Amino acid sequence: MSSISEILANPAYHDYLAILKGARNGFVYGVKVRFPHALIMAILFGRGDWISRSKVIFRTTKQHALNLAKFVSIYKTILLIQKKISGGKPRSADNFIAGLLGGYIVFGDRNAVNDQIVLYVCSRVVASFIPRATSPYSMSSTSDSVARPVPPDSRYFSLFAAACWGAVMWLFEHRGETVQPGMFNSMTYLYRDSERWKDLRTLIWHNT
Repeated sequence: MSSISEILANPAYHDYLAILKGARNGFVYGVKVRFPHALIMAILFGRGDWISRSKVIFRTTKQHALNLAKFVSIYKTILLIQKKISGGKPRSADNFIAGLLGGYIVFGDRNAVNDQIVLYVCSRVVASFIPRATSPYSMSSTSDSVARPVPPDSRYFSLFAAACWGAVMWLFEHRGETVQPGMFNSMTYLYRDSERWKDLRTLIWHNT
């Protein structure tokens, strides 16, 4: 046990162990995020018996967890390679290159899970351009302090929210084929299924 503790505490092995820990955290996070989402979607929109629904829940949870584990591993590995190539000095472009390659390798294959993850990431990238609110602390990273997230300025966020909802509602009505399938199903449930009923039961309790 002492030899294992020495390896874990040895700075020479830190970067390599960080890859292993990153893969572990990616897998755990993927399970925590996808399982409840898949369960709720199976309850609300699932078809077939619960055996088939359970298989879908397991498959999508496994895929999400493994993809995040693979991405974190590849990302950290590429960062380590670049660090060694540059003589131990990280460069500003290293993160972009590692993310670019990792994203292509892991999430480049289009499927329902990857589609949702990539669109989620894309929305966060776009939202990052909203001007930030004033903050009592510095946003710039230093050797002693890492920048923390600052919420968007509420005035610009209001405009951003309005533009997003106006655009997606127009797309849903006029170019529905371009809307992501999961969101399209949710919007159909909210805006189209609510237009139809036959009696009190289908008005209050169950769709027609």
